[in-house]
Amino acid sequence: MASDIFTLNTPLAATIEEAFVQTLNSLRPVWDPESRYQDFAFSRQAQTFPDVLLRAVDNGTRPLMGVELKGWYLLAKEKEPTFRFNTTEAAINPWDLLVVVPWVLSNVLSGSPILFPPFVKSALYCAQQRTYYWQHERDAQSNVRIDVPLGAHPYPEKRKKVADKARHDQGGNFGRIARYGVMNEYVEKMLTEKVRGIEVENWIRFFLRETRS
Repeated sequence: MASDIFTLNTPLAATIEEAFVQTLNSLRPVWDPESRYQDFAFSRQAQTFPDVLLRAVDNGTRPLMGVELKGWYLLAKEKEPTFRFNTTEAAINPWDLLVVVPWVLSNVLSGSPILFPPFVKSALYCAQQRTYYWQHERDAQSNVRIDVPLGAHPYPEKRKKVADKARHDQGGNFGRIARYGVMNEYVEKMLTEKVRGIEVENWIRFFLRETRS
């Protein structure tokens, strides 16, 4: 069912992460043209922020940077990424990136995943904009306080608490970066991309009409 395809986002995420790592490591001459980081490589890590690290092969030194990867099923009815990015600012290195990878199936309802150009932004900027929007830009009539985890630092150990939590968030919207203005221009552009010759926005409109009939 077209409305169920978005559930592939979770299992596809691991594949995207692995492909991301392999691609970056194969492009070493591009990001390390002077061979200054021969002892470093990109690698995945599970169940903690960020998903991908650039670190020494022997793991003996602190990572240089990280990448948090998010998938976005481009034909989802919401017309925007729905992931939540709640990582607290103290746990983010200024060089860390938030990368959102849009995807569809090659034949719309079947086939292999096709990836589109990703959204790439400073993870720290996204976290700062998230907090500022929540406390100052939205028309909030409730408590805007955010609880910040203590002792957070970049590249935390597994199971270390690094997520901010809004005191009052009945709708569960805290952390939805796509709603905070950060991705507006990018999302608008992606909705005009074509899948099998038809613009993404028109596919979404078609699916919404059919599921309601």
